[in-house]
Amino acid sequence: MGAPMPTFDPNAAAAADSGIFGLPHTPDEAHVVILPVPFEATTSYGGGTSEGPRAVLEASRQVDLFDIETGRPYARGIAMLEEPGEVRAWNARAKQLATPIVEAGGVTPELQAACDEVNALCERMNEAVYRATREWLQKGKRVGVLGGDHSVPFGAIRAHAEKYPGLGLLHLDAHADLRNAYEGFQWSHASIFHNVMERIPGVAKLVQVGIRDLGEAEHDYIEQSKGRVKTYFDAQLQHARFEGTPWNRQVDEIVSHLPQHVYLTFDIDGLDPVLCPHTGTPVPGGLSFPEVNALIAGVVRSGRTIVGFDLDEVAPDAEGGEWDGNVGARLLYKMIGWMLKSEAK
Repeated sequence: MGAPMPTFDPNAAAAADSGIFGLPHTPDEAHVVILPVPFEATTSYGGGTSEGPRAVLEASRQVDLFDIETGRPYARGIAMLEEPGEVRAWNARAKQLATPIVEAGGVTPELQAACDEVNALCERMNEAVYRATREWLQKGKRVGVLGGDHSVPFGAIRAHAEKYPGLGLLHLDAHADLRNAYEGFQWSHASIFHNVMERIPGVAKLVQVGIRDLGEAEHDYIEQSKGRVKTYFDAQLQHARFEGTPWNRQVDEIVSHLPQHVYLTFDIDGLDPVLCPHTGTPVPGGLSFPEVNALIAGVVRSGRTIVGFDLDEVAPDAEGGEWDGNVGARLLYKMIGWMLKSEAK
């Protein structure tokens, strides 16, 4: 079930044409299947996240496969699917239509038809991600989504919530993403969790970490959610640290709000933007890499099971630098490693 091929040497340099993390597995052989979704139609500030999956794939071949904390995640088999050509085509069309709407600061009567088409293309993307995720889950795989902007995992969350009713989401982000549409886009990256909480009843809990940029209406939504949305604002986490509360103690409290089955939904801008300077909407503050790793480890330490994940908003340096892809690839490997470790609990 996804064991490495006999000729594979995990200590050797990755071949240029190898799979993610330099691995030789096919999706059918692998236990973990990654869906690349190169889509960023509703990006409202910086762009480039549609190139995130490729950037992470290329950088992943430089990641050493033995992990001191999680052991040998690669041994279970990890494979990334080919990028769907239709998704790239939908993205190109939707971005073309969305650009004048974004430049106008939102939809106007003259731009309503274009906005409607963008929303329809987003719905097609959602359905494609849902169908693909459901198919691989039915085959007994663990499934992750690699975006793209943070609108792309809606279909994956839907599929996981059907398989694991009562699912909890652990959401790392600089932004709450709880807007009821944004700039007229029903499926905006800024609306992903409003859509999830209103349209996917199988999601029992949303626990947000690192939030430091949100609108007043989003804050009201959190307050009125009757505890279904629990948000740990970056300022509050930092204040507790300044008062001497250890991070692992904060992690234990955060994790205590999650149900047994946990889905990780990570926007890389939840990290300190020093680690992801080219992401679409960087915000000062955020978590360090070790803090995020300790957060995921805390889920496993609690005995909960990580059942799936997405990692979004990695945007490569337009000048050719690989730092963002490198950080994204290493965070991805940690997410996979801890997910697999949680299965053994």
